[in-house]
Amino acid sequence: MDRLTAIYHLAAEASEIEARAHALAVEQSVEMPLAAIAAPHVHAEIVGRVDSIETDPQGGFVVRLALAVATTGFEIGQLMNMLFGNSSIQETVRLLDVELPASLRDAFPGPRFGIEGLRQLTGAQDRPLTATALKPQGLDAASLAALAGAFAQAGIDVIKDDHGLADQAYAPFADRVAACQTAIDRANRETGGRTVYAPSLSGGPKALTEQIRIAKDQGVRMAMLTPMLKGLALTQELVRDHLEVPVLGHPAMAGASRIAPPLLLGKLFRLAGIDAVIYPNHGGRFSYAPATCRALAQAARAPWGGLRPSLPVPAGGMSVERVAEMVQFYGPDTMLLIGGNLLEAGPAMPDKARAFVAAVARAGAMEGRG
Repeated sequence: MDRLTAIYHLAAEASEIEARAHALAVEQSVEMPLAAIAAPHVHAEIVGRVDSIETDPQGGFVVRLALAVATTGFEIGQLMNMLFGNSSIQETVRLLDVELPASLRDAFPGPRFGIEGLRQLTGAQDRPLTATALKPQGLDAASLAALAGAFAQAGIDVIKDDHGLADQAYAPFADRVAACQTAIDRANRETGGRTVYAPSLSGGPKALTEQIRIAKDQGVRMAMLTPMLKGLALTQELVRDHLEVPVLGHPAMAGASRIAPPLLLGKLFRLAGIDAVIYPNHGGRFSYAPATCRALAQAARAPWGGLRPSLPVPAGGMSVERVAEMVQFYGPDTMLLIGGNLLEAGPAMPDKARAFVAAVARAGAMEGRG
């Protein structure tokens, strides 16, 4: 029977690590005393197996478990359950990575568009893509649309809702999406640009169904989801069965999971079908370490069976002044998201937005020559 490999970090004493590792294998497979299991095939095929225990030089231990693929039901929500369901409650356990056999990996279609599809959509070839966010909370639909139009006039590729925008009374979803898409369409006609708008989809299945209908009726060509708020299973279902446009994934609540960011955002979001994944870049107002950012970007883009690559979207307090540095760090297959740094320019925001677009074009050209 096929098995996947789940890799964990355990904070434990050397004297207890072997017992802790075997307890973890049981918890993440059958979740009961082994002596109470009478069926021989369950012992042989289903019970988790400890493949290795290694000392982590930084402290604690790295444990590799072999878990039966059949227990996942080939469904991403159940995969998450088998990887880290009960054990996520244990504060001393962290999920580091997972290695999937082809039989399981190939059960998931992954991103529908991926990097190449996003480039075709926006017309952004041979350079990083640009993105910004509509904010702050509290603005009405007309004010947000005015911002969207100005950003589109500047030539920014993707304009997304701030993830906090939902269906609030001051900017109801239907009003906001209609106004913002109309403003962006007008700007595209005037400039010949191909800017796309990504509204944030929120709420439960009923609300999401209605929001998807509204977005489609308005000609929206991209959408944003928050997979950790909605759950990866619902996210995958929306991508596979309901959304016909590329999907931008926001990392809200991702830090509450004790799952390593390169695995969660770089691999599992990609497995669920996210085309471009936002995450806090190093050096921002809150951030991952440079090594984590690099590993996350690599996980999103690396060859992985037949899955299309996801586009990394470093964000979180970034500035126009850092564009060249970020392009050098990540390379051209990246989307740079700058929001507050543009908005704090006030009346000069359109000029700052155009400077952002120009800086990315220059840095992309230099990276290409390099």
